[in-house]
Amino acid sequence: VRTMSDLDAVYEQRLLASPRRPASENHSTANLAVSPRRVHTSPVRGSPLVTKDVISDRFIPSRGGTNLQASFALLPDEHTRAVRSSGGTRGGDGDGAAREDAGMDAYSMLLKSELLGCDTVMKDKGDDKMPASPQKNLFRFKSSRMPRDENAPYSRSLVGLDSHRLLASPRKTPRKISTVPYKVLDAPALQDDFYLNLVDWSSLNVLAVGLGNCVYLWSACTSKVTKLCDLSADDDNVTSVSWTGRGTHLAVGTNRGEVQIWEASKIQKVRSMTGHSARVGTLSWSGHTLSSGSRDRSILHHDVRVPQQYLSKLSGHRQEVCGLKWSADGQQLASGGNDNKLFVWNMHSTSPVLRYNDHTAAVKAIAWSPHQNGLLASGGGTADRCIRFWNTTTNSALNCVDTGSQVCNLSWSKNINELVSTHGYSQNQIVVWRYPTMSKVATLTGHTLRVLYLALSPDSQTIVTGAGDETLRFWNIFPGPKTKGDSSDSSSVLDVSSRIR
Repeated sequence: VRTMSDLDAVYEQRLLASPRRPASENHSTANLAVSPRRVHTSPVRGSPLVTKDVISDRFIPSRGGTNLQASFALLPDEHTRAVRSSGGTRGGDGDGAAREDAGMDAYSMLLKSELLGCDTVMKDKGDDKMPASPQKNLFRFKSSRMPRDENAPYSRSLVGLDSHRLLASPRKTPRKISTVPYKVLDAPALQDDFYLNLVDWSSLNVLAVGLGNCVYLWSACTSKVTKLCDLSADDDNVTSVSWTGRGTHLAVGTNRGEVQIWEASKIQKVRSMTGHSARVGTLSWSGHTLSSGSRDRSILHHDVRVPQQYLSKLSGHRQEVCGLKWSADGQQLASGGNDNKLFVWNMHSTSPVLRYNDHTAAVKAIAWSPHQNGLLASGGGTADRCIRFWNTTTNSALNCVDTGSQVCNLSWSKNINELVSTHGYSQNQIVVWRYPTMSKVATLTGHTLRVLYLALSPDSQTIVTGAGDETLRFWNIFPGPKTKGDSSDSSSVLDVSSRIR
């Protein structure tokens, strides 16, 4: 039989084990995360040990046992940067954005070094790919803590020894692009016509320019100017020029719909091909096959080895064909027209195998990426002003960037994953873009009219631009090709802006 004192002790014991807390503690629960608390009471006169958990309503995430290397892949770095860059493309200067991206890259690399170790940073130096992880959340709860460095309490630095070595490693000087051309040539009678293609640079370092009814050759090695042909006797004008891959022969399209083949070394016309009923505004070579696009809305395939005027005729555009470009492997031909359509053809098709209708203006600017098979870039005219990217392998649209101006030309660098675009109304600028973030590397100005013509040098470092202001301007914008002697170890791992992505 329990006495009154025994009952009082049992009551007191139950009261202490109650999960209720005083009202003075309730106001702090919204600001403090209380871990599960376990209340122990001493046994009183044979009473059992009473234990009860008090669970709070919030958790503080613990990253101690999280796979941070995999979690880095969950952070939207590239997408955030691309959105920020594309948001400032309209009439802005990309130099500040490029410096900000470089600073963010350096900070990201330093943070990764602190959290994951320098070995991980060195391992990922040349590769942007992160290991796949089934984890879908960056945060973990109730995970074990990672062991701390024994020397950490005695260090005065905010970063570890590995990060000190990372910061002390030599860094490459950021690439500087001159905002002024290194050479300017007069080009009298260079037509201010969006639908023509009058400038091309050969693999033998000779520039061909169509001026009125004549074609002139300018040697970049000797600066010698040679007159290739004159169509004034036939009362005809030059509307397009295109070099063969070897750079020995030049195709010339005329206003009357004729396509002529000239041998540059002998200043001699090899043959003339007919088939078009209107001007030939664009030409593109693929081996011995020459494709021509005309105002008569058709595309003709010519084989210069056979006597026939043309092998096949492609019909699909409803207005003038103003852009033609063969892929590097010679398997696909992209065509753009004044009907705002972008078509992709294969070697044997007479109708488009892919049709893209997203542009809202004429599509003249077309360029295939030399770094990724099936990656196609296209640009629209004044009413569109956008550069769009397509994957012709999967038949999917990849990205769209509003440039703020008419897109006249596009060209990829062969040495680095960047491309250049020239523009017309209303800014007449030249923009170098870093792909795939599409952040501006540089914006070049100088032409007073639309920059309608663009050609890339054989070493892929220099471009020449032509405009209706009757000038040709030469710009050094891309780095040189990498040689076997180049060592990536001499550059800092923080210099991530130089990597191809």
